[in-house]
Amino acid sequence: MAKRGAGVIAAFSLSIICGPVWGRDMDRVWFGPPQVEPNVVQPSSFSEATAALLAQRFRRPETEEPQVPEEEKPLAGPAPEPAPQGVPAAAEQAHPLIQTPQEPPLGFAGSSGIRPRAVQTSPDFIPIEDRWRLGFPSWDRYERRIEAPYVKGHWWDPYNQNVLKGDYPIVGQHTFLNISAISDTLIEGRRIPLPSNVSAANPDRAEFFGSGDQFFLNQNFIFSFELFHGDTAFKPRDWEFRITPVFNINYLSVQETGVVNIDVREGTMRTDGHVGIQDLFVEYHLGDLSPAYDFVSARAGIQGFTSDFRGFIFSDNTLAFRLFGNLQSNRNQWNLVYLSPLEKDTNSGLNTSFITRGQHIAIANFFRQDFLWPGYTAQLSFHYLHDDGGIHFDRNGFLVRPAAVGIVKPHTLDVVYLGWTGDGHIGPLNISHAFYQVLGHDDRNPIAGRPLDVSAQMVAVELSIDFDWLRPKASFFWASGDSSPTNGHATGFDAIFDNPNFAGAGFSYWNRQALPLTSTGLELVGRNSLLPSLRSSKIEGQPNFVNPGLFLLNLGADVELTPKLRALVNLNLLRFHRTESLELLLFQPRIRHDIGLDYSLGFQYRPFLNENVVITAGAAALTPGDGLKDVYTSTTFRFGEKGLEIIKQGVDTLYSVFAALTLTY
Repeated sequence: MAKRGAGVIAAFSLSIICGPVWGRDMDRVWFGPPQVEPNVVQPSSFSEATAALLAQRFRRPETEEPQVPEEEKPLAGPAPEPAPQGVPAAAEQAHPLIQTPQEPPLGFAGSSGIRPRAVQTSPDFIPIEDRWRLGFPSWDRYERRIEAPYVKGHWWDPYNQNVLKGDYPIVGQHTFLNISAISDTLIEGRRIPLPSNVSAANPDRAEFFGSGDQFFLNQNFIFSFELFHGDTAFKPRDWEFRITPVFNINYLSVQETGVVNIDVREGTMRTDGHVGIQDLFVEYHLGDLSPAYDFVSARAGIQGFTSDFRGFIFSDNTLAFRLFGNLQSNRNQWNLVYLSPLEKDTNSGLNTSFITRGQHIAIANFFRQDFLWPGYTAQLSFHYLHDDGGIHFDRNGFLVRPAAVGIVKPHTLDVVYLGWTGDGHIGPLNISHAFYQVLGHDDRNPIAGRPLDVSAQMVAVELSIDFDWLRPKASFFWASGDSSPTNGHATGFDAIFDNPNFAGAGFSYWNRQALPLTSTGLELVGRNSLLPSLRSSKIEGQPNFVNPGLFLLNLGADVELTPKLRALVNLNLLRFHRTESLELLLFQPRIRHDIGLDYSLGFQYRPFLNENVVITAGAAALTPGDGLKDVYTSTTFRFGEKGLEIIKQGVDTLYSVFAALTLTY
């Protein structure tokens, strides 16, 4: 009984091994011509049973190719002729190689950039040299017309796989092309305090201040062509070439002369256009430092660079050479950058074509992720600026270097910024902060009229907590002001080329609008800046460290109203730190510190839950405080019915309303 039981178990095991061969559909899997089943004699022992089973297996002749069932045979090509009678099977003509249907790849794959070199020589292998364009059969997963996996694409479809968006190589296996196109349309209405000028647009106006209402339209068409070599997301790129031309059209309508152009005969309207190159660089991967793809790369040409998390000191697209990389599986990141900034077009803000402006900037920074707390990133940075200034008039005929105030003479700046910033979260508390100390020398400041040693500071902190769809936040910003403009020490803080994302950013009136300082040729604050720096122009002038400085307190909230709609609410309390520089500049004593209350409301709407269509709108107002009223209050005299009359005119509530449509391919 024991021997018989062991034989049953062994026979059952062998049937499991051989069963898939016997149990297959023999019309689908065929290894040769039909064979006549031999007569089987019942074995007398397990060894004989095993030998008999092995002898009955279907064997594939060594010289015979597999046959294809009738329904799977290829349609093209003549059928093979049968072998003559009497010729053994090994000498039969070889069957044609198996040909599988070639399904198209997903999305818009374009044509392959690989020249075929291998041919099929075996029925067991089909060479497919373009590993990116593997075919997929059609599959309607949900059996109705909705977004589903395995969909076919079009050249104009950036959402699904597309050879024009870098999803398939255009040459070989590793060279990709990514084409982007953006239409950015801005419509803006605003009120800015402006003088009525020597030749007023309204001849009946006797007051010093004119109408500050303006209408601004700006249209950018942005095209970016990015050619790179690598494995897309699997490792850093080996090399990259990118060019981004921007075509701009802008229109400005104002109520006073001398605004659109220094020549009052140009009237109150201006239509202008410009083409700027915002990216034109080559990047090369110098090498890997670890198996985790820690790397070192170099980039040379016109490129964008922001030196800290919020853009407090430098944020621009300009001519630069950059070495950058990471360490410890991307936990440490670093940059070494030399920049030679290009001149800017006055009305569009874009780069002029390869004309540098006499500035030399060196920046080094180091980031450490998960510093002390998981989720918190710390940064140390060093900035050096050498600014020769020179003489430069903007496109509208106004002198911007040197500033048209005091003794108009070119001067040189040499300053160093030392900074510590951080961004991330500590537990549930989101935090972003910055501290900067600037040191250096100005060989002849136009406001002080003498050489100055520079020493100024800046502090910024933002705290927020996420409650599902709501993020309330509070912010503080301080930039030191100059308390004694003529003592040889400049203590007013100014940046190199800032574009801060802080305290409402572009939705805030104070941050968004440039406020001219009447009768000086200077700006109290530049467009897209927080600092009351008293520059002639933020984008074309020189930094100025004799300024009043700023205190800012912010309360705000980001509200996710729906997955498509976000609201941003901000309230800013603004004060000058010191007003002595304003008093010297305006010949006006006892200017108070209150700038006013800045309140704004903004919306961002993404109708398709992606970045292809974004609608942004906002409204902001600045209610002037006593200090701003002192700066923008004038006293004029005229003769009326009662003789000599004294007329005092102040600034009304300032406002800004805008809407922007961004379309991205």
